[in-house]
Amino acid sequence: MSDTTGIVVSLLTGLLLGLLFFGGLWWTVQRILTARHPVALVMGSLLLRLGAVIIGMVLVAHGHWERFVVCLLGLVIARVAVTRLTRLPEASGLITKEEDHAS
Repeated sequence: MSDTTGIVVSLLTGLLLGLLFFGGLWWTVQRILTARHPVALVMGSLLLRLGAVIIGMVLVAHGHWERFVVCLLGLVIARVAVTRLTRLPEASGLITKEEDHAS
């Protein structure tokens, strides 16, 4: 694999791994209160997500630190994207700054 191709694949893999990790985290948090076994849900989700990210990053880096760094960059970009996509609307800020100081 050429250097350019490896970098592009690393970035795309990082994005996909980040979407998997942080999207899975969001999915897990949405289900904690209704889960029959919330601790098992959280721990199972963590192990699956972490395992997938570690294995994916090791495979894509294939001994090249540059690919690892680019993959990590993709993961961070995906984190920002998932955070913005899953954020509550700004109108849901029921407590204003003035009310927050009063309490």
